[in-house]
Amino acid sequence: MPAVIFPGPEGRLEGRFQPGSRPRAPVAMILHPHPQAGGTMNDRITQAMYKTFVARGFATLRFNFRGVGRSQGSFDNGIGELSDAAAALDWVQSIHPEASTTWIAGYSFGALIGMQLLMRRPEIRGFISVAPPANMYDFSFLAPCPASGIIVQGTADTVVTPGAVQKLVDKLRTQKHITIHHDEVPRANHFFESELDDMMRAVDNYLDMRLSPDCPIR
Repeated sequence: MPAVIFPGPEGRLEGRFQPGSRPRAPVAMILHPHPQAGGTMNDRITQAMYKTFVARGFATLRFNFRGVGRSQGSFDNGIGELSDAAAALDWVQSIHPEASTTWIAGYSFGALIGMQLLMRRPEIRGFISVAPPANMYDFSFLAPCPASGIIVQGTADTVVTPGAVQKLVDKLRTQKHITIHHDEVPRANHFFESELDDMMRAVDNYLDMRLSPDCPIR
């Protein structure tokens, strides 16, 4: 997992980057949870998603938002962090300009930033959102949501309430031309403390389906 430093809007950003295993390899970027709640790119859920994309041959980046680890700047309530994510994606694409497709994955606050990035970057064709904080932030910017993806939620999550996530899923499912998968992990809290394997099974099953040559979702 090579350490990388690349330019962001407020100075350097620190990441871990695995180049693609073949020409035109797809790109994936993984976004970590809330910096002010201790979230970093080394969060176990962020790392688990990073590893599954690496194992599938993606050019895969995870990085620290501004003010986290060796990344410069300071927390900016999601506004600056979205700019960080856009700069990070620019950097990966500069290395893999012929990427066949682009994916975004995020956990909690990272899921919020990832879904905002979807709206700005039409090349993103798939997303994974784990415990998107639908009870804390307004997700009405997804109008319309431009790509298909999966939302994974723990049924015992007291930080991000399952009901708020279900409302978000129901709203997104009214749209045409995209498909939203929704997996609930029984007994799992916000941190998937004992259910990380179950959460990753949902992610991996979804990726197996989406990356299959005969998948009807484009």
